[in-house]
Amino acid sequence: MSEECIELFVPGRLCLFGEHSDWAGLHRMINADIVPGSAIVTGIEQGIFAKVCRSQNFVMNNESTELAEIWVDFDCPMQTDELRSVAKSKSYFSYAAGVASYIKDHYTVGGITITIQKMTLPVKKGLSSSAAICVLVARAFNQLYGLNLNVRGEMDIAYRGEQRTLSRCGRLDQACAFGIVPVCMRFDGDDISVERLIVKGNFYWVFADLKAQKDTIKILSDLNKCYPFAETEKERNVQDALGKKNQIIIEQAIEYLRKGDAPELGRLMTEAQEIFDTMVAPASYEELAAPKLHTFLKDEKVLSLTYGAKGVGSQGDGSIQFLAKDRESQESLCSYLIQSGLDPYQLTIKTHRRIRKAIIPIAGYGTRLYPATRRIKKEMLPLIDRNGIVKPAILILLEQLIEAGIENICLVVGGEDEIQIYKDFFENPLTDEHFSKLPKTLQNYEHTLKTIGDIISFRIQKERRGFGHAVYQCRDFCDNEPVLLLLGDTVYSSKSKLNCSQQLIEIYEASEKPLIAIHGIPFDQVCHYGILSGNWTDNSHKKMDIISFVEKPEPSYAKINLCMPELESQQEEYYSVFGQYIIPHEIFDVLEKSIEDEQYIFREIDMTEALSTFIGKGLTGVVLDGNMHDIGNPAAYRETFKSLCD
Repeated sequence: MSEECIELFVPGRLCLFGEHSDWAGLHRMINADIVPGSAIVTGIEQGIFAKVCRSQNFVMNNESTELAEIWVDFDCPMQTDELRSVAKSKSYFSYAAGVASYIKDHYTVGGITITIQKMTLPVKKGLSSSAAICVLVARAFNQLYGLNLNVRGEMDIAYRGEQRTLSRCGRLDQACAFGIVPVCMRFDGDDISVERLIVKGNFYWVFADLKAQKDTIKILSDLNKCYPFAETEKERNVQDALGKKNQIIIEQAIEYLRKGDAPELGRLMTEAQEIFDTMVAPASYEELAAPKLHTFLKDEKVLSLTYGAKGVGSQGDGSIQFLAKDRESQESLCSYLIQSGLDPYQLTIKTHRRIRKAIIPIAGYGTRLYPATRRIKKEMLPLIDRNGIVKPAILILLEQLIEAGIENICLVVGGEDEIQIYKDFFENPLTDEHFSKLPKTLQNYEHTLKTIGDIISFRIQKERRGFGHAVYQCRDFCDNEPVLLLLGDTVYSSKSKLNCSQQLIEIYEASEKPLIAIHGIPFDQVCHYGILSGNWTDNSHKKMDIISFVEKPEPSYAKINLCMPELESQQEEYYSVFGQYIIPHEIFDVLEKSIEDEQYIFREIDMTEALSTFIGKGLTGVVLDGNMHDIGNPAAYRETFKSLCD
């Protein structure tokens, strides 16, 4: 059995808006008049740190000081009946056993040992420590046994496992699977959708344990009596508050997050609390009157430091959340809450860009540059950057991606030996003697290379089946997010203050449409490129609604069908790909269909064909303010070398 061990972190979660709407929306399966539920949830900086390994049984151990007083190590045979029995008990390990039993029922797996190394997440305070445990177990099995689950899959298994316990928590708890990022979750009967939210500007949250008492089971029991059919005004108020009024609050909150409008978001928190107090709390007044919560909501010192505040999770006197005015106010508020006897925690939600990841396929042999590429990857051939430093071509590309805010980069290579080439370059330090010989101005580059190496991962394209096939290898890396795609044998120079990748990302953030960067080419070159045509959607002729995408067309066909009028001279122009794309996650379904289609067995999987399926669905060509430079053949490499030196 494999001795592989991996380390995992799963955060708790904070429901910013929409508490209770997850289980309320579930009742649409019986009463279609109920409005679907919606909630905005984020992972927090506190959570569970663990080491997980394969083993014979299902084992949970503890090394953390936080749990030392209540922990007794747990060891259970990896058998469904025994795991289900633990799940139905009131054991501390019931949640973990519930998930393990579900996985055992549906997958071929052995056991695992989970060792909790650190626990910074408060328990039973509305921050979903139980859901974090469930996600941790699901993720451990997924990664140790290669179950190929995406985040949604892990989240679903965590929920199904939790349903095997005596708890009946809703679906929003498992949002912790998405990490420390706000998401909007929508609940329509048994159907759930999750959208990562764009956040512009920083939001400074503080949340705290009120150190009081509440009975969550009674709250849920009382509110559930208002469903599925409302018979009294009190019950109608609950359904209205968790339905129509909640939907309005959620849409406004998404807009304020996108705009970075903290004052309005804080005001909305206060409004949401007022709706809850007047329309929901009466249904379980004994638990939801929450005197301690409301004392702090009205506290003059708190009001001076915050834009708004509200309850957490199931509400009541469990936990409270505040939106502080700035970082200094966040610190001051924490100090004041500590003086007041509470345990506060900070959460800063920072500007979040939708495009966080990039793919660069580099699995080709570089035969047109032989014999230089006999032992050197063409992407590692040297160029002189504009700052006068000699760099491998791909390093120029990677630095521009980091400048554009990309957080993770996936290189598609041809084999393990190629991975080692890049690991040697980015991760292995120079000897002390070699390092000492470098000029002081270049010694900092050792740190730069290590920083870049830390965000690079790899996928292997075992079969050379084309560009689209190479991109498909990154499906799990993209994890249902849109992604920036670049060519590995191309570098770019910008004519504006933003590099070319930054320009493309800025356009995507505003439009959220799949994009292809394009540039004009001479008519006599159309037979060598993929040619796009369509309709200009702006007066400057920088954005094109693509209606046709033809790979290496005959000149006669291109002249009749693919030419575009130039803005001033009205001369014919032809446009090809610039080598940068922003592709939606749905493209992987298109590529998978082609890969599994028997008619493609002896054909390359074409990226052009896959992108063409998005024509009429927002596929947009964008002319960037810059130039592309090819290094894929001797003539192009020579010209690129000269251009970058000019």
